[in-house]
Amino acid sequence: MAILRTKEIREMNEKDLDKKLNELKLELAKEKANINIGASVTSPGRIKEIKRAIARIETIKREKQLEVRKANG
Repeated sequence: MAILRTKEIREMNEKDLDKKLNELKLELAKEKANINIGASVTSPGRIKEIKRAIARIETIKREKQLEVRKANG
């Protein structure tokens, strides 16, 4: 199951997107660190979900930037 759905991400404002993006990147770093030190992974699919959520957020942020540019220019 996805951490964040695309519809939920599109409803967020820029500040919330940045906050969630930072949280996910921190969580991904922690998961990777746990793997590197040899700790057991609680959920192997979690890393994949986090990466996908990060990609979704970055994609939607880019789309919003392009919409603003198109409207202004």
